[in-house]
Amino acid sequence: MAGAGPVSEPVAVLGAGGLMGQAMAANLARTGRAVRVWNRSRDKAESLTAHGATIAATPAEATHGAHIVITMLADADAVVSAMDGPGGGLAEMDQDSVWLQMSTIGESGTATCAGLAGPRGVTFVDAPVLGSRQVAEQGQLVVLASGPEQARADIQPIFDVIGQRTLWLGETGAGSRLKLALNAWVLTVVEAGAEIIALAGAFGLDPRRIFEALDGGSLDLPYLRMKGTAMIEHKFEPAFRLALAAKDAALVDEAARTRGLDLPLLRVVSERLAEGAKEHPDFDMSATYLTSAKRARPPDPSPDPPDLAGPAGPAGPAED
Repeated sequence: MAGAGPVSEPVAVLGAGGLMGQAMAANLARTGRAVRVWNRSRDKAESLTAHGATIAATPAEATHGAHIVITMLADADAVVSAMDGPGGGLAEMDQDSVWLQMSTIGESGTATCAGLAGPRGVTFVDAPVLGSRQVAEQGQLVVLASGPEQARADIQPIFDVIGQRTLWLGETGAGSRLKLALNAWVLTVVEAGAEIIALAGAFGLDPRRIFEALDGGSLDLPYLRMKGTAMIEHKFEPAFRLALAAKDAALVDEAARTRGLDLPLLRVVSERLAEGAKEHPDFDMSATYLTSAKRARPPDPSPDPPDLAGPAGPAGPAED
């Protein structure tokens, strides 16, 4: 394959209007590369022209002559539509070109995309990323790459612009599997944070006391602190949209079920995120807190003291 020099090879980014895709495209364009971008809603990608990117009317127009094509879209259906639907990007890709599929689309979505690339002679690399919008803007994502060994040198310069670190994980699909496992952790932490903050509020406590108690100890977790603070302050500007978190949770649940795993915690997390996404799809995923909080009753200002004596009275039998 031809080398992916710093500026000589055109790069196409499909899904450049989303929070992640826009940041990735902007960082690539700032290096002086020829970057073509496409987004279903063109207006969401307009700001990229200030960085030197060219907006294409269709995915095919974006990928024409591009050596490397990046897809960063909401789900597997959107990726397949952009690449293989009418005006799809695959039709204009040469046999020595590379498709970097960087969206989180799960195992079956990844297999579908790899199956589309193979017959056309396009090198397919499964490379989802870890990080939020702010991390993407800073070019500090972690890339979970899996695919043909011979593709590495060709595409590493692209990953070096997008992220701070690339983990090469072996055969195609390994990147998506690790991403699902990591997402299970992230989503569980966020949902657990939502519930403990709702619980503290129901107790009549200031939820900030949770983080005061954890401060500096082995149980302190910066990510929980960050998302928990957003919940307490009701600041839900999206770093990662709740609708996408719910989609990812469903992918995790699907992957577990296909392996016969009974993971009730993850199943409940998936259900709760889906419930919140119906009301607040474009809020940050920390807005899952609103689902728990809306069900809480105000604490009783003067609860009756518990009956410690029990039916036997103060002289009842003692227990070891």
